Order: sequence, then structure tokens, then C-alpha cells
Amino acid sequence: MSVSDAKIKVTLIKSPIGTIEKHRACVRGLGLKRLNQSVVLEDTPAVRGMVKRVNYLVKSEVA
Repeated sequence: MSVSDAKIKVTLIKSPIGTIEKHRACVRGLGLKRLNQSVVLEDTPAVRGMVKRVNYLVKSEVA
């Protein structure tokens, strides 16, 4: 498995209601719309940055 094939699974575990607008935008940018929804994304610096910004709302793991 090469670096370009790396995937990361992100799950929304807490509601973004009442959070900062930029954080809600990151959640939507990750493709998450509802609680407990999971998406598998490519492991890029942009995705890692969005996950880091909203780490209190999501759970991430290697897929």
C-alpha cells in the first residue's frame, strides 16, 4: 500500500450545532451531514487539517 492509497475513516460523533461557523464548514467539507455518519477519505494534508480543526466533533481511524 503506497502513501497515495492511504485512507482515513471519519465519523461525526457530536453535533456541530452551536459551534463556530468555520468548524461547521469543515464538517460539511468532510462530507458529514448527520450524527454517526462515516466517510472514507484520502489521507491528504488538507483532510488531516480539517479533522484536526474539528477533532472534538469527529472520530478518525485508518481505513
